Amino acid sequence: KGDKVSILELEDFSEETVLKISEYVHQNFHRCSGYMLHETEEEALDTLNSLAQYRDVFIAPELSNGDYIRDAIELISEQEIEGTINALSSFNNRYYRAQTGVDSQAFLKNLWTNLAAHRSDVSVEYFNHSFPQPSIILTIEGTTNPEEVVILGGHADSIAGYFNRQGARAPGVDDNASGIATITETLRVLMKKEFRPAKTIKLMAYAGEEVGLLGSKDIANDFKKKGIKVVGVMQLDMTGFKTGKWDLSLISDYTSKEMNTFLATLVDTYVNVQWGYSKCGYACSDHASWHKNSFPAGFPFEAHSDEHNKAIHTKNDTLETLGGRANHPMHFVKLALSYLVEMSK
Repeated sequence: KGDKVSILELEDFSEETVLKISEYVHQNFHRCSGYMLHETEEEALDTLNSLAQYRDVFIAPELSNGDYIRDAIELISEQEIEGTINALSSFNNRYYRAQTGVDSQAFLKNLWTNLAAHRSDVSVEYFNHSFPQPSIILTIEGTTNPEEVVILGGHADSIAGYFNRQGARAPGVDDNASGIATITETLRVLMKKEFRPAKTIKLMAYAGEEVGLLGSKDIANDFKKKGIKVVGVMQLDMTGFKTGKWDLSLISDYTSKEMNTFLATLVDTYVNVQWGYSKCGYACSDHASWHKNSFPAGFPFEAHSDEHNKAIHTKNDTLETLGGRANHPMHFVKLALSYLVEMSK
């Protein structure tokens, strides 16, 4: 055990065993997946130690692109966001071991490729894992400081229930078609604006988040091993559900304190909505994979963590649970645009 974190060793490892643990954690502690899955004891202990030893290394840039960002914000389309959400949720599920989870990533890769087809400095590729569903990485090459990397990501998989997940209906509209649609709309606007960053930008759609942050763990570990200079990571996981007094919350655990301060400044400057801080209490999304590797990460969320959409991980995570509209993600597109433009200069 560490600070509010425990390592559990499974002597008889199987996916069914992990699903039973996931169900127990969900029912008794009201947490989503509630865990990071490690292949070895050494890796698990290293993660525990890394979380305890994290040092904030984020350097916030001064805001200087206000006119450009405000012009870009005018191009945001709720209709485009809703179209992407509907397309992703039309797959029976996007489970990481299901063929539909593979097919949905092929659809998304093609969508991102088409949005950037006119740009020779943009590439889209799969990041393959030990399981069927690949992650997707889109890269916009930096013009003057390409060795520095700014990341915007969210998970692409969806689940419903705890057993027969490969066949279960899991539209995953809020969790996390909303986040992927937010990233996609951010890309569409940047391409329409012919934005050319000084630093390299990478957009990511992670596989296997719902079963232990598997996709982002592989990618973050790979970036750490290669010594890639990641100057900031922002996670978009659930951007569609509006409730309570806040339009947005900044998750304060497993994130960079300095980056959260920067994101708060962006919200006040470019988004202009009510926001506050909240905690997950555990490694609740892919930002934790980057955080444990000492990359500065931030996680803006759709509401206070105690007020999130209770329909997630069921067949009822539909557009209707979002009020039948895709307007709430527009706040997060504004934040994503301002984050990428200000961070990549």
